[in-house]
Amino acid sequence: MNDKIILETIKKLSGSDCFKNVCHEQGNNPMPSIDVLQKVVQLARSILFPGYFGDAAVTGQTMMYYIGVNVDNLMLLLNRQIKAGLCFGCVEEFENSQEMAQIAKEKTTQFIAQLPEIREKLYTDVVAAYNGDPAAKSYGEIIFCYPSIRAISNYRIAHALLKLDVPVIPRIITEMAHSETGIDIHPGATIGDYFTIDHGTGVVIGETAVIGSNVKLYQGVTLGARSFPLDDEGNPIKGIDRHPKIGNNVIIYANSTILGNITVGDGTIIGGNIWVDKDVPAGAKLVQQEKKSE
Repeated sequence: MNDKIILETIKKLSGSDCFKNVCHEQGNNPMPSIDVLQKVVQLARSILFPGYFGDAAVTGQTMMYYIGVNVDNLMLLLNRQIKAGLCFGCVEEFENSQEMAQIAKEKTTQFIAQLPEIREKLYTDVVAAYNGDPAAKSYGEIIFCYPSIRAISNYRIAHALLKLDVPVIPRIITEMAHSETGIDIHPGATIGDYFTIDHGTGVVIGETAVIGSNVKLYQGVTLGARSFPLDDEGNPIKGIDRHPKIGNNVIIYANSTILGNITVGDGTIIGGNIWVDKDVPAGAKLVQQEKKSE
């Protein structure tokens, strides 16, 4: 009796109507590996912040060798993962596996070439975090300990890959940071220099959000979308611009929610626990109204 129940259950789970939307039929195509992508991120961090991640014994005399070895390892792992991402995302666009391998190699090389620029941006983020936190004792403490730098570094790696039209892998990389830090930054967001997130837990930054330079967010801030418009068949319309545009030199305090394709002007300060769904002029200061005593 039990064997019959198990067999019937297997048949139900194997029916095409059951699995067509939740099962990925790979064939000979590899899937991206979360375990390998974790190694990719670790290697990238060891290149971007040598001595803090990876081999802590690196010196000025061994730096070029150290970077060279890690770049070589990163290229090997990332190339395979990009190829797997291409297989996962758009198999029909490629005539053969050789073409896909060549495109994966080119995208890997283009990403590696952006590492100096990514490091420059991350350096500004470290400076912003240090200058914005009186408890911070050194840049090294920021790099090694702060969850915001872990999340932002994942984001900047993922954003570079997304701009190279690499499917699925950028999202995996930012979701790794989301799981690790509680900071959810979509790789499609555009974020300027000197960006910092204080504490960080619960921060959400949506796909089409644009953040200027020298912006500081506190924990629990959401840069999100309002309810989605629907098409004629009642399905949400994808790919539209739906998240806030934050200017330069803006501070948004804890647990504030900024929704929709609105503009928050330069120099704005938004206090804690504020709901904003309309444009905010430059230099504005939004705070909760005090309750009048009766």
